[in-house]
Parts: sequence; structure tokens; C-alpha cells
Amino acid sequence: MASAQAQQKWRDKHRFVKSQLNVMARKITHDGLREISDAFNLTGKAEAVAFSTYVVRAMKQKGESDAATYLYLNALKAGFKRDRDVFSP
Repeated sequence: MASAQAQQKWRDKHRFVKSQLNVMARKITHDGLREISDAFNLTGKAEAVAFSTYVVRAMKQKGESDAATYLYLNALKAGFKRDRDVFSP
């Protein structure tokens, strides 16, 4: 873990554009982020989180005008909610 001084330096530098996210997650989630990172040639798990957020937002926007995308995204949402205990910390 970074020292308190290093953490404060990071916060001061990125105050207006970034926020630190420390997440306790199951190994399956970390493995999934690593898979996404490798599959899409990203720099690591943090970028995989940003990419995943980007993809969901894009699918949500496309779903507003495309019924198939809307239904697919809703099916994914239902599947996640059904199996939430597998992915929750």
C-alpha cells in the first residue's frame, strides 16, 4: 500500500479529474477484469473497469433506439441480478 504522503500527492494532482477507487471484490471479478484487459489490449484492470463502463453506457444509449440491444442489455441485467451472490464481495 502506498504511503499516506504518496496518496495525498496523488489526490492533490488528480483532484478535479480522478477519484481513487479501492474495491474489495471476489477473485472471479478480478479474473474477469484481467481477461477484459488482455482481450482488448488494455493497460490493466483499472482501464478494464473504465472500458466496461464505456461499453455499458454505449449499449444503454444504443438501446434507446434499438429494441434488440435494449432486450439484450435487460437480459444481462436480469442474469446479473439472478447470480448476484456469485459476483458480490
